[in-house]
Order: sequence, then structure tokens, then C-alpha cells
Amino acid sequence: MKDLVEYIAKSIASKPEEVTVTEETNDEEVTLIKLEVAPEDKGKVIGRQGRVAQSIRLLLRVSAVKNGTKAILEIV
Repeated sequence: MKDLVEYIAKSIASKPEEVTVTEETNDEEVTLIKLEVAPEDKGKVIGRQGRVAQSIRLLLRVSAVKNGTKAILEIV
């Protein structure tokens, strides 16, 4: 799941070398994925009215369901 978010974010960002994705899992099988991008790329990753971020979260949720877990995306 981390690779999926990283691939999408690097494809969107104008500075893909500054994209970092970290993955944390807790006891309840909920995975928290933190996405960090350059300040000038935050608008691109979030999109107008949050549509791009919403789409990334949807793809992440589908991937998590296939693995039998839950996933949360946090854009930092």
C-alpha cells in the first residue's frame, strides 16, 4: 500500500525526490500512511476541493480491503 501511494504522489509532484511515505501499523490492523511532499506540491496532491486526495484515499482503501485491513492516509 505504501508503494501505491508513493507511486501516485511521485507521478503528480513536480519535485518527486522530496516525496516521502511512511507506514505505521497498530494493534487493530489499521495502517496509517503519512505522505510528505514539498510545500509547493501540496496543492497538486490535495487537488481542487480535495478531489485528488479523495481519489488517492479511495484507491488506498480498495487496496487495504483486498489485504483484509484498514488504511488511513494523512497528508503532512
